[in-house]
Formats: sequence, C-alpha cells, structure tokens
Amino acid sequence: MWETRAVELRVRLPRPVAAEVEEVQRRDPDLLSRLVMYAVTRRTIYDQLSAGEAGSTPAETDES
Repeated sequence: MWETRAVELRVRLPRPVAAEVEEVQRRDPDLLSRLVMYAVTRRTIYDQLSAGEAGSTPAETDES
C-alpha cells in the first residue's frame, strides 16, 4: 500500500449534508478518508488520461 499522512480539510456544505457527513464520521471515522482517497485517485487518473488524449494524434485508418 502507500505511505500516508494526515491532512485537515475544511469544506462548506449545506446544513443537511453537513449533518449527514457528521453522522457518517461518527459511525465510521475511516469511511470519509477512504471516500476522499477514492475521489482524488479517480480525478488523478482522469486528468492523466485526458492529458494523454490531448497530446496524441488520431491513428491512421487508411494505410494505402
């Protein structure tokens, strides 16, 4: 697995959503950490794939 370190995030959420997040954090403190890691990992993969597509050229379909 990866070496990890703690970071502190502060986000502004609508009150009902914030209440749900607090409840989830109370029930399963590690869940939010896993969700953030999942989301950041997906975003990183998307960014890398998008950058790769932007730099590539379309394949030649007619070789004659």
